[in-house]
Order: sequence, then C-alpha cells, then structure tokens
Amino acid sequence: MPEQPPEERIHNFNEVNLGFDAETAVREAQRCLECPHPTCIDGCPVSIKIPDFIRLIVQRDFSGAARKIKEDNLLPAVCGRVCLQEEQCEKTCVIRGKFGPVSIGRLERFVADYERQNGQPQVSLNTPRNGKKVAIVGSGPAGLACASDLIKWGYDVTVFEALHEFGGVLIYGIPEFRLPKAILKYEIDNLRKLGVRFEANFIVGKTMTVDELFQVAGFDAVFLGVGAGLPWFMNIPGENLMGVYSANEFLTRVNLMRAYEFPEADTPIKIGKQVIVVGGGNTAMDAVRTARRLGAEKATIVYRRSEVEMPARLEEIKHAKEEGVIFRTLTNPIEFLPDENGWVRAARCLQMELGEPDSDGRRRPIPIPNSEFEIPTDLVIMAIGNGSNPLISRTTPDLQCNKWGNIITSGEGGRTSKRGVFAGGDIVTGGATVILAMGAGRAAARSIDEYLKTGIWATEPDSANQNKT
Repeated sequence: MPEQPPEERIHNFNEVNLGFDAETAVREAQRCLECPHPTCIDGCPVSIKIPDFIRLIVQRDFSGAARKIKEDNLLPAVCGRVCLQEEQCEKTCVIRGKFGPVSIGRLERFVADYERQNGQPQVSLNTPRNGKKVAIVGSGPAGLACASDLIKWGYDVTVFEALHEFGGVLIYGIPEFRLPKAILKYEIDNLRKLGVRFEANFIVGKTMTVDELFQVAGFDAVFLGVGAGLPWFMNIPGENLMGVYSANEFLTRVNLMRAYEFPEADTPIKIGKQVIVVGGGNTAMDAVRTARRLGAEKATIVYRRSEVEMPARLEEIKHAKEEGVIFRTLTNPIEFLPDENGWVRAARCLQMELGEPDSDGRRRPIPIPNSEFEIPTDLVIMAIGNGSNPLISRTTPDLQCNKWGNIITSGEGGRTSKRGVFAGGDIVTGGATVILAMGAGRAAARSIDEYLKTGIWATEPDSANQNKT
C-alpha cells in the first residue's frame, strides 16, 4: 500500500496509508483462488461474503463490490482501515503460508472509498416499519452494527451517545492519520439516511436510566454497547503528578476535541520534548505516534514484555519505528518522579525478564533485582487498558456483572440478566477489536429480532464471559 513518507507524516495528521488505485486493486483481487469452501469467511466476525466482493472487483464492478460488503457490514471504509485482518480473515486465507494472503482489508477499503467518491451508496430502504422500538446505548462499533441490521429489518432504532459526536472509540480513540473523521461521519450519515435516529449528549444512567428507556420512552428492547472507557492505572507513586495522562484523556483531547488545532480549536494539550507511553497495544501506538506529530522530540514506548508479546498490529509497530519512536521493552515503571513544581520529570523503572506463560499465553514479566534506572520525561501517557464505566450497572441493579464490571451475557446473542436488555462489545468482553465488537452487535441484533418476534426470554449464564476482562 502506498504511504506518506515518514519524514513528512510526522508533521501532519493526514492519513498515512494512501490506498490502492484501481489497477492495483484488480491485480490483488485476481490472486483470490475462489475456494469452494472459503475459510476467509470463517475468520470474519461479521461474515462478509469475501469471495463474492473480490470477484466483483476482478470484474471492475467496484460499486457492486461495495454493495456486496454492505449486505453484512455497513461500515466498510472504517473496517478496511482499522480491523485486524491479519489475525482474522487474512489469517485463514489458504495461500497465506506460501504467497502471503490476499489483502482483503485493503480491497474492502478500496471499494468503500470508490463508492464514496464515485458511486451511488444505498440511502433508503423499502422495508416497512414493524412498530417496535429499540434503543442502542453507545454509538461505537457494536452499537452501529446492531443499529444497521435492526433498521434493515423494520425496527425503529434510536442511538444514544453520551458525547457530542458519534462513533464511540472510532472518533475519540483512533487518530485522524489512521481513520479520517470525515469518512466515519459519512458512514454514520448513511445510517441516518436509512432511518436510524441519533441523540447526542444523552447519558444513560443520568439523563435517563435503562428502566426509564422502557417505562417512560416506550422502547421494547435495549442494547448496551457502551464500550470500556474507564482507564486503568498502575497505582504506583507519582501517577497523580501533573503531566501524567491516561491515553483516553490524551487521545480524546486530540481526536475528538482537535487539540492539535489549538488555539483555533478550544481544547489545549501539553506536549513535552520527551514523552513516554506505557503500554504495547494499538492504543499505545496511537498515543506515541500522536505525540510525535504534536512535536515530541523523543517519544518512547515503555513495555514490560518483549516486542514479540506486544498486542499492537505489526503495521502500527512498523509505522511507529519509521516515525522515530524509541522502544524500551522489558521495562516497567515503578514510580514517577516530580520536579520542584509538581510536574513529572522522570520515570523510575525496573528491568524485566520473561518467565513462564500466563493465562493469556504470553510469557510473564519478572522484575530483575537491583535493576532500577530512570528515564527523563516531561509527559507520561498511560495506555495499559480500560475497564467498564460503572454508571449503568449502578443505576440498573438487576443487571448482572462480573467482578471486573463487565456485563454478563448468555450465549452469543448478548442476552443479559434483565429481560429485554442485550449487551455486546467491550462492555462484555473487555477491550477488544473493532470488528469483534461489530460481530457482537450483529449477533445481538439477531437475538433482539428473535425476542421481539416471539416474546420468549430465556437465558443461561455464559460462564466463559464471567471470566473475561
């Protein structure tokens, strides 16, 4: 995929990956073997008909290919950019081992962009309304996927969002250089044209409780797709110093509030000359690459395991290195040190070594005795994960949650302990990927449809879910 050169892109927030042109897309699509039993579909959480849309690319029917994808996924321009295809559909491609997989994600992005720029996207439905109302709480990937199916099946759908913009983690968490916000807004506008209603600045649990959505607003079912937006900290000395951000606050200020345009935008952001980001996932890469673009002369990833164990996409790690990010692996902060004014000036760290694998299969980091050292810094960003916001669980006492605050669901359909309430995405599983959240949203939509047609409510606690974070 063509890219902006690193020496240029660290000075702007324009998209890094530039996309296929038509000829490249056709050549790549011609690599597909059209397997009689396409394993790539098995690897896709939303079951896109991958060989069918690739065949249409070969035939140069690019708008038709986009429509084929939208039978199962109404956000192809988003998924083509941020989904973890190398661990999902492309991982199961039969030619992956010998020749490298077909670039399914890049082809999805190409046809979505082509349709937006040249085609005629679907903007209306002929499905008659069935008189049933469904509330979607949260406008992130799980909520949008759930809404997109339900509106096609005749339901009146309203999406409630606590923030003033729609998209959830897609708009506040993912930087402009990975997912341009104009593209996200275009996809959401298409859902609006299909009939989905969107209400911003609506905090379920404050503006109205889940019970009030049923009793006052008259909804027949509620889907909770509120994500996992409560940042985790290490609870070490100095985390409350000035200059220590959570990745949530840092990225929200930059992405949603456009702090990189300050003072033209209202929200300021402090960026030091030396920045460290604690963590090794995609959020950590987003934060450290953003810091570089905001002027950090030295931006460092501090991660307690080795690079092999990093959960971030290989492409994100590669891009970060190209952009001058320093990687300090097998390193763990134990304290942040202040200057005379109460601002962070350094991170005191321990060297680590890897022991036996832990519960998630990665080797456990073990501190090396007497290995303390300091890394000078004037800004720290904590990107070690997120938990569930307790607002909905506190205001909905009959909604069963596990010890981490994740909502417990039954089976794949997202049914909770409360009749008529469904949940999916990160609020159930803990932090995961965009496409897995979308898959959960679609599964919940099918379960909502079944419930509202039959009136039958039967759940069995999903023991696997009770242990997820």
